[in-house]
Amino acid sequence: MSRVGKKPIALPSGVKIQIGSELQVEGPKGKLVVPIPQGVTVENKNGTVEITRSHDKYAGLHGLTRALAANAITGVSTGWVRELDIVGIGYRCDVKNGIATFTLGYSHSIEFLLPPGVEMTVDKQTHIVLKSHDRQLVGQVAANMRFLRPPDPYKNKGVRYTGEILKKKVGKSGAGGKGK
Repeated sequence: MSRVGKKPIALPSGVKIQIGSELQVEGPKGKLVVPIPQGVTVENKNGTVEITRSHDKYAGLHGLTRALAANAITGVSTGWVRELDIVGIGYRCDVKNGIATFTLGYSHSIEFLLPPGVEMTVDKQTHIVLKSHDRQLVGQVAANMRFLRPPDPYKNKGVRYTGEILKKKVGKSGAGGKGK
C-alpha cells in the first residue's frame, strides 16, 4: 500500500499558496491551480502543506492530490526539464519565435507550434531541451515531438528521450526459409 498522501510537502521560499475549493500555487516561475476533490482537505502548517482524507474510500484521490500539489510546488519554484535527442543522418531541428521546425527524413519539414509556458532550446541541431513550470504540459509536448518520428528499433533512428535505451532488432536474413 502506498503512503504518498501522508508525506508533508515543504514550501520553498518565494512560493505562496491559497487554499479554497482548489489549491492555487504561485512562485517565481509561474502560477498553477490544483483541484481539490471531495473528501480531501489541504492545510498549510508551519511552512509545510499537509493533505488528509476524511475516509479510506478517498485513498486514491488522497495520493493523487498530494502528487499533483508537490509537482505544482516544485514547478513554480524550480521548474521541470525534459530533454530529447534526434538521431539520424540529416535529421535536425531549429526553433524561431515559438515555432520548432523539424527535418526528419520526410519529403517536407514539420512545423511544431510551442504552447505558451514552454521554452525550447536546441543544441547542435540534434539535442532539444524543453522547460516549463507545468510538469504535465512539458511531458505532453515532449511526447508529441517524439511522436513525429518515433525511434526505429531496426535502424535506431528517430526522436527519443535523452537516456532512453533502445534494443536494436536484427533485420531479416537473406534466403532463409524459402522453398520449404
